[in-house]
Amino acid sequence: MNVDKFSYDNQVVKLFTIATVVWGIVGMLVGLIIAIQLYLPELNFGIPYLTFGRIRPLHTNAVIFAFVGNLIFAGIYYSLQRLCKARMWNDSLSQFHFWGWQTIIVLATITLPMGFTTSKEYAELEWPIDILIALVWLAFGANMLGTIIKRREKHMYVAIWFYIATFVTVTVLHVVNSLEIPAGLMKSYPIYAGVQDALVQWWYGHNAVAFFLTTPFLGLMYYFLPKAANRPVYSYRLSILHFWALIFLYIWAGPHHLLYSALPDWAQSLGTVFSIMLIAPSWGGMLNGLLTLRGAWDRVRDNPILKFMVVAVTAYGMATFEGPMLSLKNVNAIAHFTDWIIAHVHVGALGWNGMLSFGVLYWMVPKMWNTELYSKKMANAHFWIATLGIVFYAIPMYWSGIAQSLMWKQFTPLGILQYPNFLETTLQIIPFHIIRSFGGLLFLSGMFLMGHNLLKTVKQGKFVKNEDAEAPPLIKEDDKMKRGMIHRWLEKRPVQFSLLATVAILIGGVVEFIPTFVVKSNIPTIASVKPYTPLELQGRDIYIREGCNTCHSQLVRPFRSETERYGEYSKAGEYVYDHPFLWGSKRTGPDLHREGGKYSNLWHYLHFEDPLQMSPGSIMPPYPWLLTHTLDTSSTATKINALRSIGVPYEEGYEKFANQDLEKQANQIADDLINNGIPADWDKEVIALIAYIQRLGTDIKGNQAK
Repeated sequence: MNVDKFSYDNQVVKLFTIATVVWGIVGMLVGLIIAIQLYLPELNFGIPYLTFGRIRPLHTNAVIFAFVGNLIFAGIYYSLQRLCKARMWNDSLSQFHFWGWQTIIVLATITLPMGFTTSKEYAELEWPIDILIALVWLAFGANMLGTIIKRREKHMYVAIWFYIATFVTVTVLHVVNSLEIPAGLMKSYPIYAGVQDALVQWWYGHNAVAFFLTTPFLGLMYYFLPKAANRPVYSYRLSILHFWALIFLYIWAGPHHLLYSALPDWAQSLGTVFSIMLIAPSWGGMLNGLLTLRGAWDRVRDNPILKFMVVAVTAYGMATFEGPMLSLKNVNAIAHFTDWIIAHVHVGALGWNGMLSFGVLYWMVPKMWNTELYSKKMANAHFWIATLGIVFYAIPMYWSGIAQSLMWKQFTPLGILQYPNFLETTLQIIPFHIIRSFGGLLFLSGMFLMGHNLLKTVKQGKFVKNEDAEAPPLIKEDDKMKRGMIHRWLEKRPVQFSLLATVAILIGGVVEFIPTFVVKSNIPTIASVKPYTPLELQGRDIYIREGCNTCHSQLVRPFRSETERYGEYSKAGEYVYDHPFLWGSKRTGPDLHREGGKYSNLWHYLHFEDPLQMSPGSIMPPYPWLLTHTLDTSSTATKINALRSIGVPYEEGYEKFANQDLEKQANQIADDLINNGIPADWDKEVIALIAYIQRLGTDIKGNQAK
C-alpha cells in the first residue's frame, strides 16, 4: 500500500498558543481593573482612556476574541491536521491568519479606550476593523476547508463538524450585524434602527456566544477530552443529535435577551420557546463529554488536565441550564439588568471557556515540545486557585443580583417605592463587588502560575516545528446515499455538509427578521417622534464614545416598579431614529430613557464635573474633560448625510446649515448655565451631552402611538 509522508505545521499552533497566554493575562487584568473601579472609580486616575465605560468593552473583546479566540485557533490548527491526516492547506494563509488576528487585537486595544466604538455588545469595533476581521476570518475558513477537502481520512470526525459550523455561522453573523454606513474614518451608523437593530444585535450577540464561545469549544472537547482520557467518545449517535439540534435551535434564541422590551411579543416568545428547547442538545453534549470518562474516573484524581476538562464540561452544563431558565419571563423579570447576568456569563466564560482552555494548553504544549509537563503539582495548584476564583466570583454576583432586583421592586405598605433612589441599591451591593474582585484576582493569579509552568515546560523540551507523519492517501469512492447511512455519506462530503449546516442556521434568523423588517405593524410609528437635532446627535455620539450605555439602560419595562421609578414604559416607535439602539444589558446606574427634563442643565453640568457633588456615594467617575474639550462640529454634515442615507428624514441640504441650529441650541443651554453662575462656553462637549440627555423620553409626553 502506498503511504504519503508529510508533516504537521506546529509553528502556527505555537504562535497562537503564546498569544493565548499573553492576551489572556492582559484581558483578565483589565477585567480586574474594571471590577475594582465599580467601588473605587478613582482607579481611572482621571484619564479618559481608563474609565469604566471605555475599557469595559476592551475587557470583553480581549477575553473573547484575544484569549479565547487565539486558543480556538491553536486547538483547531493542532487537531484538524491530525484528524485530517494532512498539513494545513496553505502555510502562508496560516501566517496571514495569525498576524492578521493579532493586528485586529492591537487595533482594538488602541481604538476602544480612545472611544471609537459602535456600542454594540461584542461588536464594538468600528467599520475599518470590521472589514479586516472579515478578511482574516475568510482566510482562516479557506485554509480550514481546503485542509478538510484534501484530507487523507475518509470520514470527518465530530470535532470537524463543529469547526465547520463555527466558520459558516460566524461569517453570517459578522456580515449581517456589521452592515453600517461610514460617517468618517472611525465612525459609522448601523443601517438598522431601534427595535430592528436590537433584534439583529442580540441575534448576533447570543449566537456569538453560541458559535464562537460554544461550538468551537465543543469541537475541542470532542478531540482533546478523549485524547487526555485515552477513551473513545461515549456515543457517536448522540454526537449527531447534539450537533444538528444545537446549531438549528441556537440561532432562534437571541430574542430572550429582549424580554419585556419594545420588541414584538411574538419574537420574544419565539426566543423563549427555542431557549427552553436548547436544554436537550446542550445537555446531550455535556453528557457525551462526561460519559466519555466512564471507566477512567480514577485517572481524574491524578491528572490535572482531566480535572480542568471535567470542571469545564460541568460548567457548560450549568450555564446551558441556567440560560434557558433565564429566558422564562418570570425569572427574567427578576434577573435581567442585574449582577445575576454577570454571574451567569462568567460561569460560562471562566468555567467553560477558561478551564477547557487551560486543559488544552496543558495537554498540547508538552506534545509540541516533545517533553513532559514541568510540574503537575503546579498545574493542580492552578486548578484549585482557578476553581476557587470562579466560586468567589460567581456567588457574590448571584447574591448581588438578587439583592438588586428585590430592592428595585420593593414597595412600602402604602404603595410607595421603598428605595426610590437608585444609589441606595448601588451602595448596598459594594461588599459583593469587593469579594467578586478577589475572585478575579485568584483567577488571574492562576493564569500567571500557568504561564510560568508552561514556560518551564518549553525550556526543558525541544520544539518540533514540523512534526513528521504518514498515512495512506484517500481513495475516493463513488458511493450512493443509503437509507440509515445518510450522515455517514455526509461525513465524506465537506462541501455538502457545510451547505446543509448553513441552511440549518439561516432558518431561524430568516423567520425572525422578515416579519420584523417587513410588517409595518410590528414597529408602530409615533407622530411626535422626530430625528435628533444636530447638537443632540453630537451629544449622543459623545454618550456612545464614553461608554455610558455600559452602565445605563434606555428601556423602561412595563413593570409597576419601573414606571413608578422612571416613568412611562418604552414604546417601539420611540426608537425609530436610534442608530444604534442603546437599550443596554446591565444597570450599574439608573435607566435614562425618561431622563429628559427631570433635572436642570446645571445639575447635569455639575454631575459630569464631579458626580459626588450631586449624588454622595456615587461610583460614577468624574468627566472633567467634557467641560474643557471643544466639540468637533466639522463632522456634523457627514453624520447627517450618513443618517439620511439610511432613512432618517433630515431635509435635503440641511447639512449645509445644521451647525447654525447646533450653535443656536448650544447657546440656549450655555446661557442657562451662565444665569446659574457657571461660566460655560457653547462649544464644549458637555453642552452637547446635556442636550442629548435632556431630549431623552420627551417625544411622547402627551402623545399616543398610532
